[in-house]
Amino acid sequence: MPTDADNPLLAAADLPNFAAISAEHVAPAVAQAVATARSQLAQIEGLSLEQWPDILQGLEKIADAVGRVWGPIEHLLSVRDDAQMRQAHEVAQPAIVEVSIDIAQNQLIYQTLVALVASPLWANVPPFARRAIELTVREAQLAGVGLQGQAAARFGEIQQQLAELSTQFAHHVLDSTKAWHLDLSEITDIEGLPETWLRMTAQSWRQAQSQPPEQAPDFTQGPWRVTLEAPCVVGLLQHSPRRQLRQTVWRAWVQRASQGPVDNSPIIKQMLRLRTEMAHLLGQPHYAALSLRSKMAPSVAIVDGLLERLRVASWTAAQGDLQDLRDLARQSDEQQASDLRPWDVAFWTERLREKRYNFNDESVRKFFPMPQVLRGLFALAKSLFGIEIDAADGQAPVWHPDVRFFRVRDAAGQLVAAFYLDPFSRPQDKRGGAWMNECVGRGSLPAADGTARIAVAYLVCNAAPPADGRPALMTFSEVETLLHEFGHGLQHMLTKVDLGLVSGIRGVDWDAVELPSQFMENWCYHQPTLRGLSCHVETAQPIDDALFERIAAARVFRAGSDMLRQLLFAKLDLELHGGFDPDGPICVFDVYRTIAVATNPLPIEADDHFLCGFSHIFGGGYAAGYYSYKWAEVLSADAFAAFEEAGLSDPTAVAAVGARFADTVLALGGAVDPASVFRQFRGRDPDEHALLRHAGLAA
Repeated sequence: MPTDADNPLLAAADLPNFAAISAEHVAPAVAQAVATARSQLAQIEGLSLEQWPDILQGLEKIADAVGRVWGPIEHLLSVRDDAQMRQAHEVAQPAIVEVSIDIAQNQLIYQTLVALVASPLWANVPPFARRAIELTVREAQLAGVGLQGQAAARFGEIQQQLAELSTQFAHHVLDSTKAWHLDLSEITDIEGLPETWLRMTAQSWRQAQSQPPEQAPDFTQGPWRVTLEAPCVVGLLQHSPRRQLRQTVWRAWVQRASQGPVDNSPIIKQMLRLRTEMAHLLGQPHYAALSLRSKMAPSVAIVDGLLERLRVASWTAAQGDLQDLRDLARQSDEQQASDLRPWDVAFWTERLREKRYNFNDESVRKFFPMPQVLRGLFALAKSLFGIEIDAADGQAPVWHPDVRFFRVRDAAGQLVAAFYLDPFSRPQDKRGGAWMNECVGRGSLPAADGTARIAVAYLVCNAAPPADGRPALMTFSEVETLLHEFGHGLQHMLTKVDLGLVSGIRGVDWDAVELPSQFMENWCYHQPTLRGLSCHVETAQPIDDALFERIAAARVFRAGSDMLRQLLFAKLDLELHGGFDPDGPICVFDVYRTIAVATNPLPIEADDHFLCGFSHIFGGGYAAGYYSYKWAEVLSADAFAAFEEAGLSDPTAVAAVGARFADTVLALGGAVDPASVFRQFRGRDPDEHALLRHAGLAA
């Protein structure tokens, strides 16, 4: 058993030594972190109203003690999963949940802060500290600080069970994803599939056989291993003319974690039961109402109204989208046209895109080698926000050889932040999707050398990896995803708030947290930016004017359908958490199909169990909050409209608006409520018209 001195999770270093962390380090590190947190709690729970600055710093120290141990553990579980780490995490998690509840429910601290708010002292508390105190009080209330006796004990049990179930849900999705594959060996199997897909799947097959690279066969000869990696699934559904093969892969995708020992259906029911019970304990009618207590949106009714307005604006266009696919399919396959199914949609969508705009995802992929995309992205960040980003590979420990490390400096050359980038899919040990998370947060606590601590972010994507010695080539969608996660990272890294409880992404209301991320996606449709992101892997030429015009025109391609897909998820999430009885006569899949009647022109298949893989709301933080994507997209589209109004062709004007965006949305983080932050940037409340205009859906 290692001692504290050689436990990398307890090291004084500013960045975790990921390569040295193993499962045996988890239990002693968590025990030490919990003990430190409880000791800090004891030191501040008797402080007076006048000592509120010490209370806030004490709470920051507590969060730091727990986060700097538990954060790397949770991170490694998502990017370097293994059975031993899972077991260690499962054993340690209850102690983390328990201490978190005890901190949030601490009556002495809560009563002191409530009294402070009601006292004359409150008038002299600085605005950022006010926000931190208000959020701490709100968190305590939502953590059940007002509960007593059996109700308080039951609330704690529910929190523990939900944490365990959420982790189990995510494990089931990963395990079912890893367990499935389909090997193809005949040339006829790969008809229509692009070179990038063939290289990727041939490499997957070789890796499964532990075949040395020097013995690798020609990728055009196979075999090819189809997996449930998103790039693999999407590529096959878009390009394979073999309908039965598409159906097989589509069904495997939507039925992940829905059968056998990894079936998430019972977990979903139990989580819905527990969330409802928790809401009732806190005096709320359902979990959706409870969730919105900590959101920017004022009520479920207001959210429902927004979603319905967007649905109405999209429905006719989406019906037209479906008819367009049927019309195209009818030209070559009457049977598919008359019986279009979900596994046909991506294939005919790509054919229609090719016909209408003369390009598809694969044809533009060669313009986006990842090294050039990063150069262009960093140039954009410099032009907008005056920052310099430099590669610092080898200067920080990483968890996989593909992971990169970058440092961020301001216009004066001062180091202000850093970030890791884990760009590629690894289905055997890394969960799917893309996300940003905090490694280190800015605050009042010093770094190991006594200097000011800088913010450090994790940016994680699942793009197709490089193959056969070529750089990774990104689809346009993957480029958008990278900019999206980078936007999250900017809000964390460019904060100017030194109060750790509300710096960066901490304290940002969940339905506003997607503002900077979705804002950054808009730059993919700005011609100078897209030229900077592109460099053809063979000719070294950027995207030309003609291709850009086609890409820009395609922005509204199937926009109604894309809007409705997100509205389906948002409405389904709110319905499941808005009074639905999981033990009633209808099941969650019935609810899914019912919501889809008004949000999906193509009927849902009877065996579509995508809910069993809906990690956002059952394995992540979006329960009764998936609507946040559309809520924040209203904010982000309106924010980008400020740049349009200033003149996108005027670099000076763009830089001025960029500085204002940096000084408000990025700098203030959670230290100011998001509605006020938006008004500071835009000078008014948000307007949804820009979102509909960008999507070509404005009346």
